[in-house]
Amino acid sequence: MNMKKAPKAGTFPRLLKYVFSKYPGTIITVIICIIFAALSSTVATAFMQRLIDECIVPGMNNGLESVYTKMVSIVLTMAYVYFLGVAGNFIYTRLMATVTQGTLKSLRDDMFFKMETLPIKYFDTHAHGDIMSTYTNDVDAIRQMIGQCIPMIFQSTLSIVSILLMMLYYSVWLTIVVVAVCYLMMLISKKYTGASTKYMIRQQESLAAEEGFIEEMMGGQKVIKVFTHEEESEKAFDEYNEKLFINGEKANKAGNVLMPILGNVGNVMYVLLAAVGGTLVILNLPNLRLIGVSTISIGIIVSFLSMSRQLSQTIGQVSMQVSMIAMGIAGASRVFELIDEEPEHDEGYVMLVNAYKDENGEIHETDKKTDFWAWKHYHKDSDTTTYQELKGDIQLENVDFGYVPEKLVLHDVSLYAKPGQKIAFVGATGAGKTTITNLINRFYDIPDGKIRYDGININKIKKPDLRRSLGIVLQEVNLFTGTVMDNIRYGRLDATDEECIAAAKLANADDFITRLPDGYDTMLTGNGSQLSQGQRQLISIARAAVADPPVMILDEATSSIDTRTEELVQRGMDNLMKGRTVFVIAHRLSTVRNSNAIMVLDHGNIIERGTHDDLLAQKGTYYQLYTGAFELE
Repeated sequence: MNMKKAPKAGTFPRLLKYVFSKYPGTIITVIICIIFAALSSTVATAFMQRLIDECIVPGMNNGLESVYTKMVSIVLTMAYVYFLGVAGNFIYTRLMATVTQGTLKSLRDDMFFKMETLPIKYFDTHAHGDIMSTYTNDVDAIRQMIGQCIPMIFQSTLSIVSILLMMLYYSVWLTIVVVAVCYLMMLISKKYTGASTKYMIRQQESLAAEEGFIEEMMGGQKVIKVFTHEEESEKAFDEYNEKLFINGEKANKAGNVLMPILGNVGNVMYVLLAAVGGTLVILNLPNLRLIGVSTISIGIIVSFLSMSRQLSQTIGQVSMQVSMIAMGIAGASRVFELIDEEPEHDEGYVMLVNAYKDENGEIHETDKKTDFWAWKHYHKDSDTTTYQELKGDIQLENVDFGYVPEKLVLHDVSLYAKPGQKIAFVGATGAGKTTITNLINRFYDIPDGKIRYDGININKIKKPDLRRSLGIVLQEVNLFTGTVMDNIRYGRLDATDEECIAAAKLANADDFITRLPDGYDTMLTGNGSQLSQGQRQLISIARAAVADPPVMILDEATSSIDTRTEELVQRGMDNLMKGRTVFVIAHRLSTVRNSNAIMVLDHGNIIERGTHDDLLAQKGTYYQLYTGAFELE
């Protein structure tokens, strides 16, 4: 994922709409509570003026007894107002926790759901560390923005407006002083928050890049140690970390210096208000108010000083949240970028269904598991549905393909595999062997040519149904966190324990599995790191066996294991291949001698084809490969 892209326009309104659509009633309650919390502090300050001017000053002249009742009434009213403010803060923070976490849960659900619909090409062209950063760093930035920044800015804005209105009511002259100083504070905030925001976003980008690098290094530790690349890895990490440090330092410098500056400007405002207000009192000058003209009182000055302190602190809080809002919007932009990715297209309409044959040999669909599969083909032109037995007949006709349009990997490739045949692909790395199997799976679609499955163009077959009819055993084994039984059952989730064990026996995996500490219930973690490469491969063969597909693809499944283990794995694969159409990508030519046809590829072209004996007799490329005249690579 490109971490350098600027946030898209409309990201913030879209996020707000996302939140409101899921929690409309809760958000309205939160807004009401924030209004109570914001106004309570301002109103309480007004009561401070009354307490001084109507109780304390008269009490000093006439005795507290004369104003005691009024003072108690004002104090109780202040306590009541403060209570409403505290209650509002308590309720809205509790509700926002639910709103925030619920929104993040929905975002993560939508991201993962979309990710599962994306084509393989997306993962081939996007760094996995960057994708992970979207789930972690970007979602966390959204959490801070929704849960803290937005409510605080809303509350602070209400507080600023209500304080300024209250100030105008008390004294226009003193308000002019406040507005002038606040304007200066806003200019300072704009300067420093702009710098902080820029580097905060860069810090986020640097963190994503560093996490991607760490993930890559963790996955390649064996290679790093084998080639004693530790020092070079440390140097490369230092570069990522230095960039993160520089951006983080600049972001925090700009952010951390803002509050002290605003605090000191607030202190200056405090002193100015005290001086101007004191002058107005001492000289008994008229105080211009929104309603009438009167002399300024000590209570007004004290209230103004209190409100000015509150105002400067509130402006400082708003300024500190601006960079966090920018980070949250940038994170939301990347989250929505993933959610908006174009999913894998599937225009297929031919489905794979359980079926049975009646006494007349006609095929009928059934809801029961029959171990007999058929293609359900709806013909729109005649409004009829036909059923065709799934046999595993694969044909490629004049196929051209390139991962990028300007560079073809396959050139006019044609081949066929009849049901039950074993077809082997031989050739150097990059010759196009794996590409052919990727096209059969429709991991990629071809721009030219046709691939037919039992006579049906695979573009007409629904992708999930197509892939359910294919089994794959890869050179790179992926085992998931769970028990051995869970990993075998991954091939078919409705398989029973007995079927999984039968598949393990077919794959020659049962012997070593039963010797594990907990047998089939042994927990596997870290991609099955506690198992040998051969044992992991046998489990992957068992996983393919339990799916019981009519077509198997074996992609150099024995190239990374020792010869003794290879014999065991090969016997498991031989059991798996019986009665199935099989495509084998071979690294060791000894494993493909019994193939019905061997295709020799070179730079995307099939340059030789035939049986093992036929190709040896031709004494061409295959002969030279087999006899060791030159290597596959």
